[in-house]
Parts: sequence; structure tokens; C-alpha cells
Amino acid sequence: MFPRVIVPLFVVGLMVYALADVWGAEEDERGGLPRWLWVLLIVLLPLLGPISWIVVRTTSRRSGADPASGPSSGGSRPTPPPRPPRPSPRRPSGPAAPDDDPEFLWLLEQAKRKREREDRRSQDATGDDAENN
Repeated sequence: MFPRVIVPLFVVGLMVYALADVWGAEEDERGGLPRWLWVLLIVLLPLLGPISWIVVRTTSRRSGADPASGPSSGGSRPTPPPRPPRPSPRRPSGPAAPDDDPEFLWLLEQAKRKREREDRRSQDATGDDAENN
């Protein structure tokens, strides 16, 4: 009874993982196949489809290139320029707090100096008026 439940659950879980991974993959990570074809392969070949997707995705991540455009393909397709790394969704790319941002701290310092200058000017102006009376 135990294997009859675990094996189908494993296969369904593998399919769901592969489908979600295909959906989030970029074009150059799909091994030269369109997204809809990967979805068909994963759904119609429940064990072979997800495993082949994982293998293709892993090799394209390791090589950093499209496996279909390798030296064995013989194609004259130009290789696309490398993409800049995407920021991680877990970490913000900028400062986490205002006091971590050097530009913000600089602007605060400039505003403080400006207020001090204006205070000195207003004190000088009121001091001059008192002397004139």
C-alpha cells in the first residue's frame, strides 16, 4: 500500500515542480525548445518529461549557455550577449534603512549646514538692527 501512494505522489510532485520551473525559465534556459513544448513533454511523459527538463535546466545553468547552440549543433546562430545578473527577490538591491544610505546621510548633513547658515544670518541681521536703534 505504501509504494502505491508514495510513487504517484512523487511523480505528481515532480511534474508540478518541473511545470513551475519551466514557467519561470527564460528563453535561453529552455534548451532551444519553446515553453509550450516543454509543458507537453512534462504532462504527456510524466516521469521522463520532468527528469529531462531538470537535466536540461541544470546543464544550461552550469554552462551558462544554451545547450542546443553548442559546438555539436553546427548552427551559425550568434551567441547572445551575457545578461546582467538579476537582483535576488529576497534582498533589496539598495540600502535597507535610511541611515545605511550614504547619499541620504550626505543630504541630511547639507540640510543641517544650510539651517545653521540661515540661523547665523538671521542672528546677524537681528543683531545689526539692535545696534542701529
